[in-house]
Amino acid sequence: MLSKNVLTAMNEQVNHELFSAYLYLSMAAHFEAINLGGFASWMRVQAGEEQEHALKFFDYILDRGGKVALQAIDQPTVEFGSPVAVFEEVLAHEQKVTALIHKLYELAVKENDYASQLFLGWFVTEQVEEEKNASSIVDTLKMVGDRGIALHRLDHELGERKAD
Repeated sequence: MLSKNVLTAMNEQVNHELFSAYLYLSMAAHFEAINLGGFASWMRVQAGEEQEHALKFFDYILDRGGKVALQAIDQPTVEFGSPVAVFEEVLAHEQKVTALIHKLYELAVKENDYASQLFLGWFVTEQVEEEKNASSIVDTLKMVGDRGIALHRLDHELGERKAD
């Protein structure tokens, strides 16, 4: 059974993960509006991953005998800048999520909740990958710029990403 503190924090993390999905869908809409369909597709896949992450927490809470308490999801930003600015925002957001996961892990350690520590280990590793992917795209965008054939090639490349 989850402690009250861990249960509360995990329910909050469900909300954070669902907000991430909303944010990435908003970014997908932005990219569609500026005719970067590959970027939009990448964001849709990312939104789907965030929904899966939320459901992992959802199921884990239930598996441990806890009650899922869904919360209102804040509206994400709807105005975005250049592709590099958007992916810098993605990187900053993923760094924030990493900090939230680390805080949750620290709570599980404090509460001597070994099962939650093991469960959260997957998310710790996942966040390394999330930050690496966002950082790599930021670096590439800084090299190719916001216009031209290289940007359209990158758009095509990002559009090839498929859901796992």
